[in-house]
Amino acid sequence: MPLHDFRSPRLFVDAPLAEEASIALDRAQANYLGNVLRLGAGDTVLVFNGRDGEWRADIAGRKRPDQLILTAQSRPQDRLPDLHLVFAPLKHARLDYMVQKAVEMGASALQPVVTRFTQVSRVNAERMRANVVEAAEQCGILSIAAVAEPVPLERYLSQRDSQRLLVFCDEAAEVADPAAALAGASPSCGIDVLIGPEGGFAEDERAALLKQPRAVRLALGPRILRADTAAVAALAVVQTALGDWGKA
Repeated sequence: MPLHDFRSPRLFVDAPLAEEASIALDRAQANYLGNVLRLGAGDTVLVFNGRDGEWRADIAGRKRPDQLILTAQSRPQDRLPDLHLVFAPLKHARLDYMVQKAVEMGASALQPVVTRFTQVSRVNAERMRANVVEAAEQCGILSIAAVAEPVPLERYLSQRDSQRLLVFCDEAAEVADPAAALAGASPSCGIDVLIGPEGGFAEDERAALLKQPRAVRLALGPRILRADTAAVAALAVVQTALGDWGKA
């Protein structure tokens, strides 16, 4: 597989990509290329749409960048691991951080769930999607993680595919080696990693989680982690034990 070009700017475009295709830039994209990056006609960028791989494109336009002309594919399309991050929403800055890091860690879908002790009642899905795109642009990721609307935890549990492995992090779990807790678990039908709210799970929620057919209750060490930190730690453990960080 071609190596990622870390030096060329990358831009997400919601349009089909093919050789010699011409893509019109919207005002925000034109401003970013022309005024922020100081690029103009004849300069080259990398573009992707989450479907057709990554392409080199020449900037065109007289006074300012207004379109891209695709020249050649630089990398073919790949596929993210079947790894979903399910989480109780957080306040703006910490939610932004969690979304960006989840994308960097390889999550293919983000599902907010409302629990008993969730402290944020509303979620800006468009802001989440913007953070997904920004993280993908900056980190050379070709696929775009899906962003779902928030649902109550009980509804999520009743509707999720019971064949998927559910890994839920619980500060009330016994402190143990988290990698050992995942030993023998199978990711063949996909993995859901669940991070609870800052106040933890209510007892009835914990009981409902333990009743899920393929559930692993995971401790993340002897210290209490903030929810956004716990998400990164849990995804790292899961990716190492079951995902594309390990031999699998």
